[in-house]
Amino acid sequence: MKRRLKVVDQIIRELKKAKTVAIGGHMRPDGDCIGSQMAVAYALTHLGKKVTVINQDEMPEKLAFLDPKQILSKPSKKARNYDCVVATDCATYERMGAACEAISKRNILINIDHHASNSRYGDINWIDSNSASSGELIFHLIKQAKWTINPLIADCLFTAISTDTGSFQYATTQPSTYHAAAELVTKGANLARICEEVYQSYPLSRVKLQKHLYNSFKLITDNQIAYFWIRQTDYKKAGAIPDQSEGLIDHIRDIQGVKVACLFEEIEPEITRISLRSKLPELDVSTIAVSFGGGGHQSAAGARIPGKQQTIQRQVLSAVKKALAATKKYT
Repeated sequence: MKRRLKVVDQIIRELKKAKTVAIGGHMRPDGDCIGSQMAVAYALTHLGKKVTVINQDEMPEKLAFLDPKQILSKPSKKARNYDCVVATDCATYERMGAACEAISKRNILINIDHHASNSRYGDINWIDSNSASSGELIFHLIKQAKWTINPLIADCLFTAISTDTGSFQYATTQPSTYHAAAELVTKGANLARICEEVYQSYPLSRVKLQKHLYNSFKLITDNQIAYFWIRQTDYKKAGAIPDQSEGLIDHIRDIQGVKVACLFEEIEPEITRISLRSKLPELDVSTIAVSFGGGGHQSAAGARIPGKQQTIQRQVLSAVKKALAATKKYT
């Protein structure tokens, strides 16, 4: 158990006082975002709170097993009054997208996150960039509050931790990460089901996107930088949706000799979402993402960039080349 934190006690006091709570997450929610949100929701519901879980975007299909009663909803067009709003895994307030308006009438905003780039937009901010995932922070919140961790909460938190550590492969993984995961297993986390739902049940459309990846990726800078594009026409051809591109970048990141991987995704004709992955501890891709208005972690980061696609590609790859050169790791 981590040492008792005053900010966590402050969060616990506010949540205990609140009768109505909304829990928001970022656009295009991933396993850490959904797992953290749902775990907080179930814990507070068990305490008798009236809880609303809000995301701009729909629940990813592979994570739907964490929400059997389908309590996650899209934001209402009209703001409702909440005693407390909790934002999980969201580096900036704007990253909640359409949910921002829905939660605008609130008494207090609690911001729980592990991104170093977090803008500290909450009335209470618990930001721990040393934590491998927001799910690990929620685990310690629930432990410090002495709330019940039932098997469903354990599933949510294990999924959050597992997905944001690349199945415990990323350099951000700490001994505390394994300790938390081990305790969640003792609390009833169903590893077989989590692995099947999250990692072993891809729809055919996603496999078609993967085929596109292998047919189109490029290697530059002595094969140390790998990149590829997914455009709207690629989604249509595969019969896929944007959520299904999650994790594709890891296939080129894992190529022997590749140090940095980049995914360029067309959101709109002149808005591109970039994802960056680094295999070098000394190459922090979050600094690159921040320079383009985004954020993230040392080994995984991203941003949304307006402009012409070729211009964005040239600027981003130029920044990656400079960062790589600065490490003096050319082979």
